[in-house]
Amino acid sequence: MEISAFVSIFSELIGGLGLFLLGMKSMSDGMQAIAGASLRRLISVVTGNRFLALAVGALVTCVVQSSSITTVMTVGFVNSGLMTLQQAVGVVMGANIGTTITGWILVLDIGKYGLPLIGVMAFVYLFSKSERWRFWGMAMMGIGMVFFGLEVMKDACATIKEFPTFEEWFQRFQADSYPGVLKCAMVGCLLTMIVQSSSATLGITISLASQGIISFPTAAALVLGENVGTTITALFASLGTTTAARRAAYFHSIFNLVGVFWITLFFNRYIELVQFLLGGDVGQAVVNSQGVTTYPGATAAIATTHSLFNIANTLLFLPFVPLVVRLLERFVPAKDYKEKPHLTDLDIRMLDTPALAIQQSRNEIEKMGDGCEKMLAWIDDLRDQDDPDKILGDRLKQREQVFDSVQDEVAAFVTNLLANALPHSVADEARRQLSLADEYESVSDYLLSLDKFDRKLRREGLRFTDQQRQELAKLNQHISEYLRAVNVSLARNNQNVLRETDGLTKRIKSEIKQLRKNHLEDLSGGEIPPQVSVAFLAALNAYARIRDHIETIAETIAAERLPAHER
Repeated sequence: MEISAFVSIFSELIGGLGLFLLGMKSMSDGMQAIAGASLRRLISVVTGNRFLALAVGALVTCVVQSSSITTVMTVGFVNSGLMTLQQAVGVVMGANIGTTITGWILVLDIGKYGLPLIGVMAFVYLFSKSERWRFWGMAMMGIGMVFFGLEVMKDACATIKEFPTFEEWFQRFQADSYPGVLKCAMVGCLLTMIVQSSSATLGITISLASQGIISFPTAAALVLGENVGTTITALFASLGTTTAARRAAYFHSIFNLVGVFWITLFFNRYIELVQFLLGGDVGQAVVNSQGVTTYPGATAAIATTHSLFNIANTLLFLPFVPLVVRLLERFVPAKDYKEKPHLTDLDIRMLDTPALAIQQSRNEIEKMGDGCEKMLAWIDDLRDQDDPDKILGDRLKQREQVFDSVQDEVAAFVTNLLANALPHSVADEARRQLSLADEYESVSDYLLSLDKFDRKLRREGLRFTDQQRQELAKLNQHISEYLRAVNVSLARNNQNVLRETDGLTKRIKSEIKQLRKNHLEDLSGGEIPPQVSVAFLAALNAYARIRDHIETIAETIAAERLPAHER
């Protein structure tokens, strides 16, 4: 009999937990899609100010509904060099405060409305023509699943009380002594490490406490352990990253371990403080109309325990952030060589936050544009030199090879991003970025070919004439101006780029046409060697193709349309 009961209870618990986790994921995805632009702005304002970083970490975690996502994202930013360790420390502490919002959402106790909420929001999600409303529907549907899943888990826990054997097993975990507190914290830590979600283990803890299976002090000790268990995600994410990224992940673990250590020393006083703040005994039983005994005060008490712990721990660490950073730098020393795992700063850890991932890939494309500008300047210098600088020539060749690899990395990153459920605006931008990366890489190919034409002539003991070098230098300058204008427009999302650069591109087209015509007329004099003539015409063709690719980039930028809430 007890085996079948165990199977029934386990089925309900695992089903409720699955609904809870799916709801958290839907709520997170929906909120990220709605607040994508705000997330980008929030991350961009993170500075060395620890208080600002703290606020950003808390707000981002409230939006994405997961401290694990925020900390993994932070590790990714540090690994990419986009965030310093001191900034990351502030964001991680803020994430620990922001994650406590889950407990307060559950305090609303609207479990019985979870199923109707799922139903209504499913219609909004499926039939709404507005993308923004669809993602609101997804987020609210997620909230409904969270509450319905919690209700299913509570019902399963209520069944446990009918079987003394099961209840006795849970009674072994009591936070009535210091060893007992540590044992409960260890169980919470291990459970969170297995489930990989502190929100899920928090839901299980609330379910057990609200049905009286475990006492409030036991639940509080479990919650403390859950704070430690959630750090394993960031530690896994830091494997294979740079030293600075590992330091950020280690701080997350140290922050929670030290916090749990000092709070357990005053555990009984801490429990009394929580009960005092809530105005009395939170373990008071209530018998409902069906005669079932529950403990409704447990949910608010657990949420308070979670929030108060993280706020107090943050206040304790905040004055010592510079010292903690120095200690991490000392005990996790940098490697003797420059750490750069990839040519780009792209990090797959960012794929869980599409709104930020798409900005990261955009940054790489903007770097490609800047690199093309530098290559144009190098070509002009090399062509004008009587004895070409070998180091500069090798740098030009290496830059083109780097662009090939960068395009591959960007394409792989954006393709993986497109495999997720994305808002139309993010998906459209991802597809545009694939096109932009290809166009910039093509520009670099033609830029390298310009140097090859000059080198080939020199190997044959020939060079472009003085007049040709002057004409090519002038054309190179105009192409550089055009590329710079388009790059600036890309950085600023300037959709008027075609109109603003129309004069430049027409002048370059006319200039190439005129140079080709003049050259063909000069050939009648018979003074230009055939090899020089072929190289000059090939150079003009290369510049014409570069102009075409830059124009395609401008057209891609002009096609961008920001969502209404971002304008």
